[in-house]
Amino acid sequence: MTRYPETVSRLILILGDQLSPRISSLRGADPENDVVLMCEVSDECTYAPHHKKKIAFVLSAMRHFAHELRGAGWFVDYVTLTEPENTGSILGELNRAAARWSPRQMVVTEPAEWRLFSALDAWVAPSGCIFDMREDDRFICSHAEFHAWQRGRKTLRMEHFYRMMRRQTGILIEGNEPVGGKWNFDAENRKPAGRGLTIPCRTSFKPDRVMREVLDLVEDCFPDAFGILRPFDFAVTRGDAERALADFIESSLPQFGDYQDAMLVGEPSLYHAVLSGYINIGLLDPLEVCRAAESAYRRGTAPINAVEGFIRQILGWREYVRGIYWSEMPEYADANFFRADRPLPEFYWTGETGMRCVREAISQTRTTAYAHHIQRLMVTGNFAMLAGVAPKEIHEWYLGVYFDAFEWVELPNVLGMSQFADGGLLASKPYAASGAYINRMSDYCRDCSYDVKDKTSANSCPFNALYWHFLHRNRSRLQQNSRVGPMYRTWDRMDDEHREAVLRRAHYNLEHLQDL
Repeated sequence: MTRYPETVSRLILILGDQLSPRISSLRGADPENDVVLMCEVSDECTYAPHHKKKIAFVLSAMRHFAHELRGAGWFVDYVTLTEPENTGSILGELNRAAARWSPRQMVVTEPAEWRLFSALDAWVAPSGCIFDMREDDRFICSHAEFHAWQRGRKTLRMEHFYRMMRRQTGILIEGNEPVGGKWNFDAENRKPAGRGLTIPCRTSFKPDRVMREVLDLVEDCFPDAFGILRPFDFAVTRGDAERALADFIESSLPQFGDYQDAMLVGEPSLYHAVLSGYINIGLLDPLEVCRAAESAYRRGTAPINAVEGFIRQILGWREYVRGIYWSEMPEYADANFFRADRPLPEFYWTGETGMRCVREAISQTRTTAYAHHIQRLMVTGNFAMLAGVAPKEIHEWYLGVYFDAFEWVELPNVLGMSQFADGGLLASKPYAASGAYINRMSDYCRDCSYDVKDKTSANSCPFNALYWHFLHRNRSRLQQNSRVGPMYRTWDRMDDEHREAVLRRAHYNLEHLQDL
């Protein structure tokens, strides 16, 4: 029988990406006198064009977490999406819950996204009720620590931040020096994948009753949402997420480093962990994930290049982009260094394009709600930047279509890393590339409709001409960049006739972008 509290001291709001029993909002609370509020609301399911799998992932994980809390003795006031009185918004449900329980205090851990943080920060608690918004200390670097690191620096390079985090946590550190004698083994992590590799099957999880109910709910309530819902095999409980981590450490981490930048047709994850979604909603603790990888190195079951590369993505990059997001928002969302204004091509939603690399990345995204970082950066992101797509449009696409995408991590990755829209605050150069890079790191070009080695004919790979056109039209912005300057010297050495042919092909591609 469910305990029903007669008087409520605290009403504790837990959001859909705060599914950790160690969340700061629960600290110091009393299960005997406090109520946990969790809400499924339509606003959170539709503020971006979310993939059906992403919606199902979050809602199912929320329901399982509510069950976990109840098992630990908490009273959970859980509002389902289809409850008749559901207002459809977090603030609306907070107001309804305040009226139901008349708490003396309302507690929430700060939202990870600016839109919700600013809404809650401006929210007025009922008379006589104290509103306590606490810092989210699931992150390894606090806001204050990031600001202290940032203060007085002319450049905010991730590598410098990462070294600080390594020393601060002691991860892969011996004495005060990096294990293996180097901070970064990235140069060893750029092997193209061949067809002879033995690629492990990623751990998958069969939907239970709760998950099946959520899948039916998503199909009924969001039939026109992006993506394919079934089959669904993500972990939605802490126990299953921990099993996914253990499986990655054993079966994939040893070769993760070598092939983390590789792409193969029909292999959506290769040796990647696919754990980011679990970390981002609280099913896994980021520091514990890093320590699990470090332990594999210490045991001798995974090499340093793999372990360091994996840890850098979490301890370095994840914490770094979170710091950038909170130090630069809300203005950061409007960054547009190249003044790009083209609409996002329709094939980003359908996958219907002759460019096999783009087709593979988008078709995989439609099916799985996942693509690894090189597919995102060097295929879909690279093409959008070369084509001059408006940064906000490609940002909204990324935010919606991936199961691990939340704005605090997605926005800096897209605007800063992928699109260089912040002009170099985050990245030292634009990650622009022709078809040659994709051909080197994948087998996508093998049966493509376009010729990856051709730059000017009707059958030429669109990436090739668009790459040079991108550099040409942005010369005034980029030619002083020391990492881009050599490409301008290459462009200038081409004869006039060839340069004009490249630009003509690029203009044609841009005029017929939707038909590529």
